[in-house]
Amino acid sequence: MGNVFKYEFKMYTKSILIWVSNILLLLVIFMAFYPTFSEDATLLDKMLKNYPPELLKAFGMGGSLSLATVLGYFAFIFTFLQLCLAVQAANYGFSILSVEEREFTADYLMSKPVSRVQILIAKFGAALSALTITNAMSWLGSFLAIELFRNGKSYEIDYLITLLLTLILFQLFFLTVGMVISVMLRRIRSVLSFSLGLAFGTYILNTVRAIVGGKTLGYLSPFYHFDPAVILAQGKINIPMVSISLLIIICSLIATLVLYTRRDIHSL
Repeated sequence: MGNVFKYEFKMYTKSILIWVSNILLLLVIFMAFYPTFSEDATLLDKMLKNYPPELLKAFGMGGSLSLATVLGYFAFIFTFLQLCLAVQAANYGFSILSVEEREFTADYLMSKPVSRVQILIAKFGAALSALTITNAMSWLGSFLAIELFRNGKSYEIDYLITLLLTLILFQLFFLTVGMVISVMLRRIRSVLSFSLGLAFGTYILNTVRAIVGGKTLGYLSPFYHFDPAVILAQGKINIPMVSISLLIIICSLIATLVLYTRRDIHSL
């Protein structure tokens, strides 16, 4: 099982470097514009009032936090960070169990003296380790970007930590949902299409919810469960919504285990 883990994790090395580099670049570039925004907070807030409230809510700018504050501005760019992490996690989820069938290497893997449960644990562990590294660098990039460009303005660091603590559950949501969908389908030919569909599909659900109001659509979207504008405004997470994400993660893991151990894996 250890060899499977090492091999799988090695396969993620290039991917980790690419995602981490892009995330750090995104955070630094977006926060670099903050000093300009914060110079005239009154003018900025007046400008935003001219836009429809529904449009502002769709982009996470309709809350109680002003875009001229450090955390208000960071809440806006954090959504883009979430999208990056969602695509990465979903991509890993859709690929880790379907790659053998897609590349016709299932015979070789199944010939090894390891059970399917051990294979699943090793693959999941490798993917989770890769996501944890990206998570840690997202923490580093967030604090670094804020400290570099906060323009002397103060912010509640405990609120920021609370928000960053949600990242691991956010990543696990897309990883596990991607895994269970992959074992439910006969074969996944384009992992990227599925991962983009899951990430942007759930994001659009939350956007529609913000426009039309209500919570029904939000129950299906982790972007609503871990809404950065709400968390940074209140300094706490929405326990009922987070519980929904946690329940989906657990159910997805159990379903993946059951389906994968019974799956008729196609090969050459």
